[in-house]
Amino acid sequence: MQTLTFLTAPTIISGAGSLRQLTEIARGRDCKSVFVVTDPGIVACGYAETARNLLRDAGLAVTMFDKVAADPPYPTVHAAIEAARGAGADFVVGLGGGSSIDTAKVVSVLVNSEQSLDDMIGADKVIGGRLPLIAIPTTAGTGSEVTFVSVLTNDANEKKAIYSPQLMPDVALLDPELTVGMPRHITAATALDAMVHAVEAYTSRTRKNPISDALAVQALQLLGNGLPKVLADGRDIEARSAMLLGATMAGMAFVNASVAAVHALAYPLGARFHIPHGHSNALVMGVVFRFNLPVAAKLYAELAPTILPGRGYNSDEAAANAFVGKLENLAAESGLEMRLSKLGVSDDDVPGMAGEVTEKIARLIATNPRDMSFDDVCGLYRKVL
Repeated sequence: MQTLTFLTAPTIISGAGSLRQLTEIARGRDCKSVFVVTDPGIVACGYAETARNLLRDAGLAVTMFDKVAADPPYPTVHAAIEAARGAGADFVVGLGGGSSIDTAKVVSVLVNSEQSLDDMIGADKVIGGRLPLIAIPTTAGTGSEVTFVSVLTNDANEKKAIYSPQLMPDVALLDPELTVGMPRHITAATALDAMVHAVEAYTSRTRKNPISDALAVQALQLLGNGLPKVLADGRDIEARSAMLLGATMAGMAFVNASVAAVHALAYPLGARFHIPHGHSNALVMGVVFRFNLPVAAKLYAELAPTILPGRGYNSDEAAANAFVGKLENLAAESGLEMRLSKLGVSDDDVPGMAGEVTEKIARLIATNPRDMSFDDVCGLYRKVL
């Protein structure tokens, strides 16, 4: 049996209406000044105001930072840190999608630290502790609420990741009612992101492990069953709950097993063209998984029953092809644009993106089940132009 260290959030609370437990959690941390990190969309939905009122009714001071953008750029993160310092924050809440939660993680660390963002990039570079931190996702996708990762965009427009145990939230609060207002395309993109998390965790060449495997299988079952129901009826709270829990379980899986080439190819699309992360994953998911088939067919076949229950196949290759085809169909049925050329990407952009993947994000290619060269990456991008 392999040696294994598995990290996840100490407390996970799941259930419709569980946002109301925010007050009890904050009181339990003996805090006085709560700093809530969110984005304009969550403010427009009214969720930010609900959280603020709950905390204020408990007698706590609340400062709201609502300027988070997708793939949070350094200037936005710095602005959030300064706002938290100015508020005298002693408790941080990340409310929203992965970008808000990732920003909240960094704020919780740097509000009382002089360490620079660049010095934190990479694995185990964070110095010191952090403020108490609670993550409240409003999308069923990123799994950031149970990861020790924060992905930011630096001043050179490159995605950079911080990996450190200090970034793991104390509490992940999963309230499916907060996902009901998400538009169809965001629901689909974030769910596909979570499904990729599960698949890439299960097929990780370097860090695959039994705990992540079990979580990945259950996550795919919950997401694969829930997504069609939610796309048909966005107010199906039971399906929303299943998807949110599935996304969290996928997050627990991938942060301990790693993601791979789908995420590697997706990162430049987000940083350079501001294509949302889940959408970026959906765009390249099918071509990467098909590229991996010659070496990963057995693993994909093992996953096939999670989203294709009750089917019988004559071989691993047949089951694997059906599994990848089902994921491709989910992406096609989502309503997302699936051609890069329609999103501002041209053939001239391909070599630069491929160079970034193979040189600057090589760590994710290393975990992919099949080796991938610069020419391979160029070819995969061109298949979805």
